[in-house]
Amino acid sequence: MDFEWFRSFISIYKHGSVSEAAKTRMMTQPAMSQHLAALEAEVGEPLFCRTPRKMIPTERGKELYTRVVPLIEGLEETAQNFKTLSSPALPVVKVGAAHEFFREMIAPHLTDFQMRVVAHYGIASTLLEWLQEEKVDVIITSQKLSAPGVEYLPYMQEDFVIVAPPDFPEPAFDDPKEREEWLSKQPWLSYGLELPIIRRYWREFFQKRPQLQPAHVLPDLHAILRAIEHGAGFSLLPTFMVSEPLEAGKVKTIYTSCKVHNELYLAYLIKNRNVPLLKTAIDSLRSILTKGKAAIFG
Repeated sequence: MDFEWFRSFISIYKHGSVSEAAKTRMMTQPAMSQHLAALEAEVGEPLFCRTPRKMIPTERGKELYTRVVPLIEGLEETAQNFKTLSSPALPVVKVGAAHEFFREMIAPHLTDFQMRVVAHYGIASTLLEWLQEEKVDVIITSQKLSAPGVEYLPYMQEDFVIVAPPDFPEPAFDDPKEREEWLSKQPWLSYGLELPIIRRYWREFFQKRPQLQPAHVLPDLHAILRAIEHGAGFSLLPTFMVSEPLEAGKVKTIYTSCKVHNELYLAYLIKNRNVPLLKTAIDSLRSILTKGKAAIFG
């Protein structure tokens, strides 16, 4: 029997579809069907009942899956461990993330990784594309985009607060409408013309779209923070970026009871979930959160 027949069988079993399984394994649908046909011929009976909507495993298929999965996963893990141990150099893990997040949350803790880290920076859609093309091993993303063969794990929550120059006024308003009108008149620095996180803030706390034009558009959160320190205006920034400037008195936060939350996820290819290198990388990424200033959720 061909080892690949079993891997294809497991993928079809998990996805309930030859076409979805083929996408996950980066194979053509006919090739996947051939693997299944060859395995069924070897076993001597059907492993699935074919229906228009789904591949339903037969009792024989269920029995084979139960027996085969731990053997295949154990073999893959053994092979990967052997490869890692026989390598003369440290193994390499390729991590994709927003560059601001990597700089603040991961770069200070690279010594915690028992491997070489190669960083790739990009937005959520780009990171997912790189993951599917196997240009990266794991990504940290704020968007749980639907993609075949990709698994997401809750990672952490990032909080965004309004950050202003240290001498900026913070008027008290009893009426949220008055606060919204005052905020709309202030100079805002935005990551993009579409006001991504600012729109979220307005919807959550004022139940409307913001009616404002940003004073400056800077597609770099560190550039925005630097501009705020020099009095250019204010913006919404993640709390993990501003702890040191706050302690140094370079900036201040206003209306801190009103925060916008973003959930971040770790994402990787399902077929690699049992690869020891990936497991170790994920463990390292989780462990550094205890040293950072963000709270794990989930």
